[in-house]
Amino acid sequence: MANELQGKRVAFVLDNEGVEQVELTRPWQAITEAGGEPQLIAPQPGEVQAFNHLDKADRFPVDRTTSEISVDEFDALVLPGGVANADNLRMDRPAVQFAKDFVASGKPVAVICHGPWTLVEAGVLRGRTITSWPSLQTDIRNAGGTWVDQEVMVDNGMVSSRKPDDLDAFCAKVVEEFKEGAHRQQAAQRL
Repeated sequence: MANELQGKRVAFVLDNEGVEQVELTRPWQAITEAGGEPQLIAPQPGEVQAFNHLDKADRFPVDRTTSEISVDEFDALVLPGGVANADNLRMDRPAVQFAKDFVASGKPVAVICHGPWTLVEAGVLRGRTITSWPSLQTDIRNAGGTWVDQEVMVDNGMVSSRKPDDLDAFCAKVVEEFKEGAHRQQAAQRL
């Protein structure tokens, strides 16, 4: 169990401010415990300021910037939530392009809460079924996706969840999908 993701490099892409801390730390921990190698990617070098809802929480060091990375370097992508994080990140052209290219590669992607805003901006949700924080459902539908209200959703290697309460199911599916690797057109799994 501890080496399911041995040798897999996982990009955690988020803005330098506003990520919901638990949506960063819990998946990070799950990937690390499974032997994966997470890297923190943000638009600016330095640190990321995490939040517990609206209150400042811990700071985390940035490994690389969004303008320095390429899809070929990573096996999987995680887009954590946090309103400010996701709203700012969708304005970062390199992050949006990276997400677009990553989805096109067929490699697995995990997204939670407000994280799908980057995927909406990237134009990669047409024909996909995902879940998110409920306030994003119109954005997802307008982007051509189907929104569902459930704990975790898997559609062709894309894992999504609604909120921190869903993290147990989300993290389990993230490890499972990241272990499988790149996906080719598969039907959505309703869990």
